[in-house]
Amino acid sequence: MLPHIVRHSELVTDVALLIARELNKHGQHLDLALIEAGALLHDITKTMSIQTMEDHAQTGGELLTSLGYPAVANIVRQHIRVDPGTSDPDAVTEAEVVNYADKRVKHEEVVDIEERFRDVLNRYAKKVSGLRARLEKVQRETRLLEEKIFSKINILPEQIKDIVSNP
Repeated sequence: MLPHIVRHSELVTDVALLIARELNKHGQHLDLALIEAGALLHDITKTMSIQTMEDHAQTGGELLTSLGYPAVANIVRQHIRVDPGTSDPDAVTEAEVVNYADKRVKHEEVVDIEERFRDVLNRYAKKVSGLRARLEKVQRETRLLEEKIFSKINILPEQIKDIVSNP
């Protein structure tokens, strides 16, 4: 992995663990070790995909499955988009936590959802046909996921950056 992707993954891990710990304090039963592994490894094949243009969520999931880590592979596979129709309104999954945390980290900085999606659109819109429509759908899904997560804890989305910066 390129060094900046490693740093991005470390910050995604910090955000994911912060959210997961808060969720567990409020009755969820998330596996913190699984979230940590999934967040650290969510972009494991991103460096390769820059060259191959493959879906790094899919190739990362396949790699981790082949290495014998199917639970981590499932999280990595869903870090861009959570499997449609699998969300339980009463429970937040490890995959949802990592997915959301990744949407809050632009490069090596915690940002809001709008800024993160604006950045992705600016960087890839001309390279990927139909990206705008897909991104708008994923952004709506992320908004709903944010509402679900933060309805269960006593912190606000806007507080994530400050909490992670000042543990």
